[in-house]
Amino acid sequence: MNFNIEKIRDDFPILKEQVYGKPLVYLDNGATTHKPQVVIDTVKEIYEKQNSSIHRGIHYLSEKMTEDYEEARDTARKFINALSTTEIIFTHGATSAINAVAFSFGEKFVKEGDEVLISEMEHHSNIVPWQMLCERKHAHLKVIPFNDNGELDMDAYKEMLTGKTRIVAVNHASNSLGTVNPVKEITRLAHEKNIPVLIDGAQIVQHGEVDVRDIDCDFFVFSGHKVFGPTGIGVLYGKEKLLEEIPPYQGGGDMVDCVTMGKTTYNELPFKFEAGTTNYTGAIGLAKALDYVSGLGISNIVAYEQQLTEYAAEKLAAIDGLKIFGNAGKRISVFSFHLADIHPYDAGMVLDKMGIAVRTGTHCTQPVMDHYDISGTIRASMVLYNTKEEIDLLVSALERVRKMFSK
Repeated sequence: MNFNIEKIRDDFPILKEQVYGKPLVYLDNGATTHKPQVVIDTVKEIYEKQNSSIHRGIHYLSEKMTEDYEEARDTARKFINALSTTEIIFTHGATSAINAVAFSFGEKFVKEGDEVLISEMEHHSNIVPWQMLCERKHAHLKVIPFNDNGELDMDAYKEMLTGKTRIVAVNHASNSLGTVNPVKEITRLAHEKNIPVLIDGAQIVQHGEVDVRDIDCDFFVFSGHKVFGPTGIGVLYGKEKLLEEIPPYQGGGDMVDCVTMGKTTYNELPFKFEAGTTNYTGAIGLAKALDYVSGLGISNIVAYEQQLTEYAAEKLAAIDGLKIFGNAGKRISVFSFHLADIHPYDAGMVLDKMGIAVRTGTHCTQPVMDHYDISGTIRASMVLYNTKEEIDLLVSALERVRKMFSK
């Protein structure tokens, strides 16, 4: 496997920082990932040398920025293997993209008494927009359960698909359990009943290959900041036929064709869903991040992270009093756990003083915590720039925390 971890870590300047006089061990990648120098340089160069609003200008800067922006769209298309750039819409992030679909698709296709199907392991971003839709339309939200291993109950899912189901929305990978869901099978079963599917890919694009045409999902969303890109940018993929059918989520400049006081007609795809001045800097920075990931090789990343995941699982399981929540057969390198009877916040604060950044709390998945009847967990989440040595440091620190509180 051609994967030079030392060189990769050198690409991320923040990893050289110290916290409380100790080398930073960053294990909070499920919340956000750090940025390689090429992304930082790209964003800096845009503001220094070519910043200008896109699509509206005939001068050099505007035309150059427009060209780079549309090239970024094509980069995103290739990264998830979409058929056309008309199917790639830039948003503020995955949350923004889900809200757009919940509103636009809901306005067109959901009526009173209809059903929307999500899973028990969703991030709040893939729960609340659908709750809002159901409240607005007097529809019903149905929830696919998962077992204690953190795996969806597929038999229950099949039973829940009915003639009233208008859309299925599930995550590709769980941000709190690490579970990788069988999204291709989920989509196939829904399509047997002509039900469209949205996949929340915020936690998968940084860990493995995504092929929306192979999955055959109708919508797919992800955030830039979770895949080593800037914040405030994301992607909504939608099949062209569906995007043509549903109304735009927001109105404003650039998404219009003709505006009069009596009527407005909308622009063609994908601009129909990109109202106002978009985050063109973020889009171009995201494209650089996607190129960076592609340059390392998705298969190399998958193989390396699989080693990390197996190593972390073994080392964490050996800690006395540590309990991991979720043990799915297919998972990403995310671990949520309790350490003895120590409150996650207390453990997290002590780990921080040792230079180790983890996440504590519910991770925006309160229903997951309710499933296990707990108030929260410690979460360690790893990506391509983490190392076995960092896992060893985490394990050693957890042992120290356990002994400290046992006194």
